[in-house]
Amino acid sequence: MCVALIGGMDRLERQYLEEAARLGIDLRVFTKTEVRIGSKIRNVDAVVIFTNKVSHQVKKQAVNMAKANDIPVFMHHSCGICTLRECLCCINTLQGGVKNV
Repeated sequence: MCVALIGGMDRLERQYLEEAARLGIDLRVFTKTEVRIGSKIRNVDAVVIFTNKVSHQVKKQAVNMAKANDIPVFMHHSCGICTLRECLCCINTLQGGVKNV
């Protein structure tokens, strides 16, 4: 399963990737402003947006692309590792890939 993370903190990128790998998820992290973010997330299974660390424009582009491709979107204000872990576990459960943490 592939999940896109939009927002978050640059210094936590390595921990985000490690946490996702521990749960068996391929994570694509976009912590900086990206040109045409919609085209970069087109083929993922889910999108996680940390709303306190992303511009309104990028959030809008990501949500519009996700809606157009029937990709579930999870938005959280917090951008910590625990928040990501909880969200990825929820996605795992929804996708039927339950894995013990």
